[in-house]
Amino acid sequence: MTIPAKYLHDRLILLLLSTNVFLALACSIFMLLQLSARHTADYIVQCRDCSNEAYVGRFTHGDITGLLSFVVFALLVLGIHTVLSMRAYRINRQLAVTILALGVVLLITALIVSNALLVLR
Repeated sequence: MTIPAKYLHDRLILLLLSTNVFLALACSIFMLLQLSARHTADYIVQCRDCSNEAYVGRFTHGDITGLLSFVVFALLVLGIHTVLSMRAYRINRQLAVTILALGVVLLITALIVSNALLVLR
């Protein structure tokens, strides 16, 4: 796969790509630093909110691999959105910009959720 000639000269594309890289690295580094600072074997990996008050098991406990999946997820989002954007740029520039913008939203959401799960501990 070749990179389109005008892809790396487009300022909006470069802005969104650099934002995606920053957010993916920030999410990865934040998670790794938080996990290295805590020396426990039990983490909260899921929070399921139900409208039924009788639901007792709201928090799901797990090991470190459940939280390390956020690092893998951030890197996968970065890679997949970049490749999809490069392929879509030949077809339509606005589609490529939309793909990268959705990647920013997804990485911000991953950062918020991972922080919330670590704060619960």
